[in-house]
Amino acid sequence: MTSSIDRIGMQEIRIYFMQGCIFFVLSALPLLLICGLVVVICTVAQTRGLFTMKAAAPKFGRMNPLQGIKKMFSLRGVVELLKSIVKIIILGYIIYNSLGEQFFFMPRLMDMSLEQALAFTGNIILDIAKTAAIVMVFVAGFDYLYQWWDFEKNLRMSKQELKEEFKQTEGDPQVKGKIKERQQQQARQRMMQNVPNADVVIRNPTHYAVAIQYNPHQNNAPVVIAKGMDSLALRIVKVAQEHDIITMENKPLARGLYETVDLDREIPEQFYQPVAEVLAFVYNLKKKDLK
Repeated sequence: MTSSIDRIGMQEIRIYFMQGCIFFVLSALPLLLICGLVVVICTVAQTRGLFTMKAAAPKFGRMNPLQGIKKMFSLRGVVELLKSIVKIIILGYIIYNSLGEQFFFMPRLMDMSLEQALAFTGNIILDIAKTAAIVMVFVAGFDYLYQWWDFEKNLRMSKQELKEEFKQTEGDPQVKGKIKERQQQQARQRMMQNVPNADVVIRNPTHYAVAIQYNPHQNNAPVVIAKGMDSLALRIVKVAQEHDIITMENKPLARGLYETVDLDREIPEQFYQPVAEVLAFVYNLKKKDLK
């Protein structure tokens, strides 16, 4: 008789336990779904909808203990540790506060039925879960702002990093400057070597000098084979005089040719008439000298 009563009692306990579990699951299911939805929304917001399996790919480098130790003692590792500690403290306070409010009601569990006790316990757990979910949403928001700030900060480069990147992509500015200066020197040397081949040097006494050469068999118009300003102009005039090249003073023509015509280029049509007059005068002088 006693065994049959015990059997009935155990069956009731199982039934009550299953009912309590079902009640708890059904009660917690909406909250769990909401929490899951919040997690998905936060993840999508952080990744902007980007889905990739790259993070799930195995990386054997993560198994390196030295790398793990470096991460633990890095600034990022310390920050992550502090964030985890803060989250644990917040959750601990929520649990402590929720249980503290129900502390005086807990002794009454002994006077309740199993279903009532499970319902009472389930309500406490649900209250803790709801409070924790709400608080964690704000924590996740602050964490998202921090992660965004840290990401943007890491994207910014220091002045030294910008200099190094510029050197790698564009070359060292000092080296490029020296190369450019060397190229200019070589170009000036080649230009000065062409001065003895000029037919005439048109000058503005001290500021401009332009050496003109005309070969009708090679060019359609006279060509500027050398030009310079200030000290370079004086050098052109000096070389011309050393090689008996006629120099003529014509201020507007010298300045116009210097500012308008590039080196080793034919003069434009606007200078045909004045340059032709200069060349005609030079050729007449050479003919007289030959006579």
